[in-house]
Amino acid sequence: MINGLFSPGSIAVAGASRDRRAVGRRILDALVEGPFEGPVYAINPAATHVGSVPAHPSLSAIGKPVDLVVVAVPAKLVHEVVAEAADVGAGHVVVVSAGFAESGDEGRAAQDELAALVAERGMRMVGPNCLGVLATDPEVNMNASFAPEMPPVGNFGLASQSGALGIAIIELARRLGLGLSNFVSLGNQADITVSDLIEFWGTDPATGAGLLYLESFTDPARFRQVATETSRQLPLVMVKSGTTSAGSRAASSHTAALAGSDTAVEALLEQSGVIRAASLEHMFGIARILCSQPRPKGRRAAVVTNSGGPGVLCVDALLRANYSVEPLSDEASAELARQLPAAASVGNPIDMLAAAGAAAYRDVTEAVLSLDEVDVLIVIYTPIGLEDDEAVAQAISDGVAAARAKGADGVVLASVVGGEGRHSEPQANGEAGGREVIPTFAFPEDLAPLLGPIGDYCDWLARDLGRVGEPEGCDTEEALRIVTEALSQRGEGWLTVAEARAVLDAVGINLNAGRVVVSAAEARAAADEIGYPVAVTVASTGIVHKSDVGGVHLNLATADEVAKAYQAVSSLTEGTDARLDGALVGAMEDGIELFLGVDRDASFGPLIGFGLGGTSVEVLDDVAFRLAPLTDRDAHDQVRSIRGWKLLAGHRGAPPVDAEAIEDLLARISALVVAVDGIAELDINPFFARPDGVVATDVRILIKEPGR
Repeated sequence: MINGLFSPGSIAVAGASRDRRAVGRRILDALVEGPFEGPVYAINPAATHVGSVPAHPSLSAIGKPVDLVVVAVPAKLVHEVVAEAADVGAGHVVVVSAGFAESGDEGRAAQDELAALVAERGMRMVGPNCLGVLATDPEVNMNASFAPEMPPVGNFGLASQSGALGIAIIELARRLGLGLSNFVSLGNQADITVSDLIEFWGTDPATGAGLLYLESFTDPARFRQVATETSRQLPLVMVKSGTTSAGSRAASSHTAALAGSDTAVEALLEQSGVIRAASLEHMFGIARILCSQPRPKGRRAAVVTNSGGPGVLCVDALLRANYSVEPLSDEASAELARQLPAAASVGNPIDMLAAAGAAAYRDVTEAVLSLDEVDVLIVIYTPIGLEDDEAVAQAISDGVAAARAKGADGVVLASVVGGEGRHSEPQANGEAGGREVIPTFAFPEDLAPLLGPIGDYCDWLARDLGRVGEPEGCDTEEALRIVTEALSQRGEGWLTVAEARAVLDAVGINLNAGRVVVSAAEARAAADEIGYPVAVTVASTGIVHKSDVGGVHLNLATADEVAKAYQAVSSLTEGTDARLDGALVGAMEDGIELFLGVDRDASFGPLIGFGLGGTSVEVLDDVAFRLAPLTDRDAHDQVRSIRGWKLLAGHRGAPPVDAEAIEDLLARISALVVAVDGIAELDINPFFARPDGVVATDVRILIKEPGR
């Protein structure tokens, strides 16, 4: 753990220059001005003092214990300084010096040596190439960073992979009044990573939520494990940059075409329970709600307004965020009708009319927030000059306080239309003299993009995480043997149709009756054996999308049709480099066409996609992705997260398909690709879902040497 990083008893700054603009001097000044609650030492062999701080020529010359060393010397001297820090017993170092992995191969080699030194000496290191750390605990009060001012004390931890942006985020948090518990500029993450920080937050009583700005992941598997555990205890809110790709690789399968640069990140965060914010603005909006309001217990929303238009806009936005805005109960509506003019609307939204004053806002806010049928209350005020704005804000506060006194625990948000920053946010009196800030936004439709992710997080908290298991009859060792043998015989490339079907058969996936044939006569015999109608498809590792080139013939009812189809597909490779392995004669199947695929991401590992299938899978783009290994809960949620789930659940009287069989198929594929890392891509398209199970008909598997 890295607890000591945020509670050092003493700090030394190596590279503390007398030049006030220098990196080391700026950090030294920030520590002194904090003021840090402990001794601060300046290390400068060419000076007797730096500012008001006595200078020492080396760490060992201090002659006293040093817990944390901030290293701000040229890159070529960093290794020596860190080694000396270990000699004097420092448990942590913060290396702000640049010139390491971000600068090229030589710098990466130096960084690897530095990380090895830190590990060997039992230290922990932030950086290199970072802008420092801070801790707001009044007993520590440490600003070992470039932040010009300490943020207020609060319960948000903050980590940023971009140092400069991290400092800007601290300043923005300070202006918004959001208090921080600690901050880390992660830099190159040669030792301490974002996963270490998240793990620390999960045990830190001062941190109630974590804010993250990341550009990449150093170890997605560990991040998933740590973030999943921590998210059960406190919310994590992340902005992830780099959501688009500057270039794209040629897609050799449906899955590769659908799995964009950001797909794996989205799957990782969704499975880990991390709240993803679309922007820094959204991250702080979510943070404002999380730090001031209870967690919503459900998605039942009510809207109170003095203007119909903003109320309707708010309702539309709430519905898009998967909140319900249903009419209130007859009893609640009758009570509101007694409090409001006859022309007011007491449904939902509750339109109190333009003339509604402070008294109406107080009474209606209290009444609606007190209802058991409301989880989230949005109070909208459009200033029209008939009422003092501050009086309305106070009335909303009083209404919330009165409802809280009755035990109301719903979320309350406000919108002063067009007035954000013009009025102070309402604050309701709480227990023990505390004050509950009611987050207020300029436009009511701004609230739903913040409430939506918070609601998703609460849904994630409410469900069981599930477990990873290998289904019965899933022989991954046989699948591995097939792939290993193919790699040794032919090298990287596509498995033959027969090999691919053998892999699925080994892990217990139900396949349609079929056989690969190499002549028209064999095709006739296979069709007679299987029973008509049949399908004939080209078997060639060089043809990616068979239907595009006439390589798929369906519903063949006679032997002559089968023979003609064989002749047609066998000629498709003539004049090309593609190898012909023959044709697959297979039984026709019925049901809903679905798609399942795998793309092995270089950083994140196997990414499993599921959705509506057939030839238009890329056009429909109705595919949900999850990272392997899948838990049974992952598989359950993945099946139900596509837009086409309603078709599977039974539409217009149609019987529902066997959803458990689809989940079992996902579990078998997950076990397969985790065990056989030579599988780079896999497409099962289509497989058919029916009330009595699933059956796969067409599969392609691309194999590569593991690690490539």
